[in-house]
Amino acid sequence: MSWLSGLQHITREQEPLSAHTWLRLGGPAQFFAEPTTIEELTSLVLRCHENQVPIRLIGGGSNLLVPDEGVSGLVISLSAPAFGQIEVVGQDVIAGGGAKLAHVISTSVREGLAGLEHLASIPGTIGAALHANSGSRTTDIGQGLWEVTVLTRTGETVTRGRDDVRFSYRNSSLNELVILSATFRLEHDDVGELNRRMQKLWIIKRASHPTGQKGACYVFKDPLGMTADGLIEQSGLQGASVGGAQLFDRDANFIVVGDGASSSDVKQLIQQVRAQVHEQSGSDLETSIEIW
Repeated sequence: MSWLSGLQHITREQEPLSAHTWLRLGGPAQFFAEPTTIEELTSLVLRCHENQVPIRLIGGGSNLLVPDEGVSGLVISLSAPAFGQIEVVGQDVIAGGGAKLAHVISTSVREGLAGLEHLASIPGTIGAALHANSGSRTTDIGQGLWEVTVLTRTGETVTRGRDDVRFSYRNSSLNELVILSATFRLEHDDVGELNRRMQKLWIIKRASHPTGQKGACYVFKDPLGMTADGLIEQSGLQGASVGGAQLFDRDANFIVVGDGASSSDVKQLIQQVRAQVHEQSGSDLETSIEIW
């Protein structure tokens, strides 16, 4: 690892990525790094750029499928405290890209700031949520964004205001490698009312989704005017399975995996669902889960 000289203390080889994803599936990363500072992260990105080494970023791993054979190049995890800081200044909540979305939401609610509580059931990190513009059926995380600082694949740090970022349904223009931090400008509201809203959402989600459950993942984006869950059920696929991967019985847009499951099982089940939904309804389901 001569190209990583001086950074060996934060890198290792053949790291099992199954330990870093909610599905607990997938092979190893050729190289794996857990930087502890922005300076170490920037050095890693520059080294990869200079040596043409493929580089990937892993957040909470709640929406990621890693192939059984693993991946080449370097995988970076932003699990260190330096990337998960959360600060409240007036009506602004400032969060590191590695901060858990759930922690940012609970902090904003505790401080009486409204705008993020509707996302309470969504797992993952702030960075991943912004990349995908995660949201509920009534709102998304992009609506509250005020400013974001990113790190490009060439190691350049750039700050963008909300007018410089485009958001659409489950998508954003934030395609840089790393989201270092984000500022959300929220509205003041009653703490008790915010807590009630958040708790009500949790109760509803827990009744129908494998919310917060590792070994499960949300699979498809909802097509315009329809739900992926409804299309899957109408196609007669509820409860369908391949190997150790199965569609969740209470919401067919979730896949749950059991003992002996493989990433290949999940991929085959996704392909089967897409093909049958297209055959039955003509709709092309787009995956929400990130597949490496």
